[in-house]
Amino acid sequence: MDEKIILIATSNEGKVREMEQAFEGLPVRLVPLSRLQEVLPEAGEIEEPVEDGATFMENARIKARYYQERTGLSALADDSGLAVKVLNGAPGVYSARYAGVHGDDAANNAKLIADIRAHGTENAAAAYHCALVLALDDGRELSAEGTCKGFIRPEARGTEGFGYDPHFYRADGRSMAELSRAEKHEISHRGTALEMMKKLLLERGIV
Repeated sequence: MDEKIILIATSNEGKVREMEQAFEGLPVRLVPLSRLQEVLPEAGEIEEPVEDGATFMENARIKARYYQERTGLSALADDSGLAVKVLNGAPGVYSARYAGVHGDDAANNAKLIADIRAHGTENAAAAYHCALVLALDDGRELSAEGTCKGFIRPEARGTEGFGYDPHFYRADGRSMAELSRAEKHEISHRGTALEMMKKLLLERGIV
């Protein structure tokens, strides 16, 4: 079977690494947005879509369909984030821009810890959520979801991971940023969703 090209509809290098790890060994060539010209030399700059969905799945679908339509390639999109119980599910779909600037991890973490402390706690139950949508070049669409439960604590630990990982602790007392890539893939929200997507690709005979 020929290698299938799938555009990864993100510029987040952390997400790209996790997707590449998950699909290792499959006859798939994953192409991040930053390397789109490698497979579509004539492709110009593509503006980012407006992510105005109310849920992670809605936003993932918006991104996957948007990039599939504009490139003609199968496009895999992820929308994920953190939901903290004491904050009524915030930051939720605004996780990447919780402090106002998209992708500013330090500012997002600082605001998160301050908001949790304002509710009189420093050990807040939370869950990571991930929604994946693959918009295929033949019009079909696959979707998968994953969840990882834990706690947000003020102390940042670990140098792996990204986003809220240094403050997100599992039941074993380690933060997500203290886990190796392989360990994180085994238990993380994105790892779970990616394994489900991988299974769907194989079951449907797409790869």
